[in-house]
Amino acid sequence: MARKGQRTFIVGVGCTAFIKPRGQRTTEEMGLEAATKALLDAGLTYDAVEIAYVGYCYGDSTSGQRALYQFGMTGIPITNVNNNCSTGSTALYNANTLVKSGMYDCALALGFERMSRGSLGTNFPDREPPTLVLNRASQELEKTLSTGENHGPGAPRLFSNGAQEYFDKYGGNIRHLAQIASKNHKHSVNNPYSQFRDGWTVEQVLAAPKITKQLTKFMCSPTSDGAACAIVVSEDFVHKHGLENQAIEIVAQALTTDDTATFETKSEMDIVGYTMSKNCADEVFSQAGLEGKEGRDQVGVVELHDCFAANELLTYDALGLCEHGQAHKLVERGDNTYGGKFVINPSGGLEAKGHPLGATGIGMHFYIAMQLRQWAGPMQAPGLFDISDKRGKYGLVHNIGLGGAVVCSLLRRPEFYKEGGEDGRKRLGYNHAHEYRPITRADVEKVKSTKSSPYILQLARL
Repeated sequence: MARKGQRTFIVGVGCTAFIKPRGQRTTEEMGLEAATKALLDAGLTYDAVEIAYVGYCYGDSTSGQRALYQFGMTGIPITNVNNNCSTGSTALYNANTLVKSGMYDCALALGFERMSRGSLGTNFPDREPPTLVLNRASQELEKTLSTGENHGPGAPRLFSNGAQEYFDKYGGNIRHLAQIASKNHKHSVNNPYSQFRDGWTVEQVLAAPKITKQLTKFMCSPTSDGAACAIVVSEDFVHKHGLENQAIEIVAQALTTDDTATFETKSEMDIVGYTMSKNCADEVFSQAGLEGKEGRDQVGVVELHDCFAANELLTYDALGLCEHGQAHKLVERGDNTYGGKFVINPSGGLEAKGHPLGATGIGMHFYIAMQLRQWAGPMQAPGLFDISDKRGKYGLVHNIGLGGAVVCSLLRRPEFYKEGGEDGRKRLGYNHAHEYRPITRADVEKVKSTKSSPYILQLARL
């Protein structure tokens, strides 16, 4: 259990559109956009940033420095992070941990990715990837599934096997996965940042080309290019800078890695992180003093890691959003969408909005922070503040990377939150929670450090 530390808050967030990977934008270009928006949102210049973590999986060393040097060369610590699909949230976890410790008052977490088309692969063909052992263990267990040997690329095959084990043990079927995917694609129609806004129906999802025995193409997240940024500060910093009208508290946050269950329980579900996710969720709810079902009932909106519809199903159970073994019943009740108990992935999730690995986890925090500010417009989850506690319900984030790491965060509007006054919408000139616009050079000029390099800035692409 992590020590409590001081309270921490997200005061600035920014995001690029997530787009098909066509090599149209560089990582420094996307990083410049996301971080400029986050700094404008918070009303800060880069001079206020004391430490930064930058997450990405596909890029050379010090890509983080190259992106942030566009704002200034202030000599602050900058660390690059790579933790598979949970890379972005790991960068944010590290930034939050250092502010929580009291060592710093303002930390920046940036994540970006420029990916290749098609299924994920390795950039190092001369060595075994660390996730190969997961594929081997999963394929050995396929004989225990009712559907037998599976097929398809490594990642969807892994998560398909996890879902099939769930079906075999508890019920549910491929149609439940199609309902999840269709729900996400319909949510995505309202998100201008999304890679796909087609709103596929359940029948269209089922009719799409099969990738594995359990998954069709529309049940899978695409590879994507994009970036996201968040600024984490202490409570003293919030009050000093008058950010009470947009600060969202990180009430609890945890990062867990695999325990022996991954391989020793001989479970396809555990191979794809069921226990790792459960352990992480249990820890954040414990940190927040929210035990059991009553704690989960205080959550209103969720962004979780639906790299495949199969994983969203498993994650309902792992996070405790339903009774154990009843994830498919949650789907049937519609408790994962507007009008149900939770609104899960109002952004469209990874399946629809895209999955640029380094940006994904920070992007999830972007969407939940905007929900808790009530800025989310057509994506806004209803009823978050229709309770006696003026802080409203909690927002939950779940981000997983196999091999492995899970980050979960519980976010909430603080008791000192106040409406009115200048906020990020005025500073950007529009509501970037549900409207997408590119940045201008004038925007960068507003947030750059007094100690910046004209040589670097003149190379910046906007």
